[in-house]
Amino acid sequence: MLTVFPTDRIFILAGAGVSAESGIPTFRGAGGLWRNYRIEEVASREAWHRDPRLVWEFYSMRRRVALSAKPNPAHFALAKLEKALQECLFVCTQNVDGLHELAGTRNVVHMHGELFKSRCDSCSRPPFDDTNLCEPPAEVPRCECGGRIRPHICWFGEVPFELDRIYRALDQSTIFMAVGTSGVVEPAASFVAHVAGRARTIYVGPEEPANASSFTECYLGKAGEVLPDLLGCL
Repeated sequence: MLTVFPTDRIFILAGAGVSAESGIPTFRGAGGLWRNYRIEEVASREAWHRDPRLVWEFYSMRRRVALSAKPNPAHFALAKLEKALQECLFVCTQNVDGLHELAGTRNVVHMHGELFKSRCDSCSRPPFDDTNLCEPPAEVPRCECGGRIRPHICWFGEVPFELDRIYRALDQSTIFMAVGTSGVVEPAASFVAHVAGRARTIYVGPEEPANASSFTECYLGKAGEVLPDLLGCL
């Protein structure tokens, strides 16, 4: 069981493996294909400008999948950890499906965006909750300014959200734990290197990540099976 002291601050990086245990496809297996399209072909600015309706077809499918998914024990373990540690826990997720919140975690930083939010591709209107478009629209919806409404997702080639806040939390952390991450997606793959030598670094997942050598502790197994025992009730 993980021992935590009152002075500790824990940074959790949740990767696609956490959501995969709830049935959310990672799109990194099987060649990363959707309807014979490489994911980069439907999740980029270039794709949006080339064929926005195709992009919405992809994200409508993802919304349908996410709506049918349920949080797994890993999500619930992190929610319980937040209740125990309050502001001493920082949860940063690469996942966009909202399952952390469904499990009860209140403060989650979504560095890659949120599937059930949309925003204008032209004006500064803030992202807004959007549970519609679970079926692809006949016409791409428009903002009042005339711009097109796009998914609030960090696409390939775009800068992840809230990096300043994330790095401040990394600098304050004494324990860094990556859960279900591949260790290849930047900049998240470099977070462990950012804290190495100063913080305790822990990996939890079914197989070693590409950056396994950067961790001082590795617990191999499904996050939903490992995390509840590792975290206990703290």
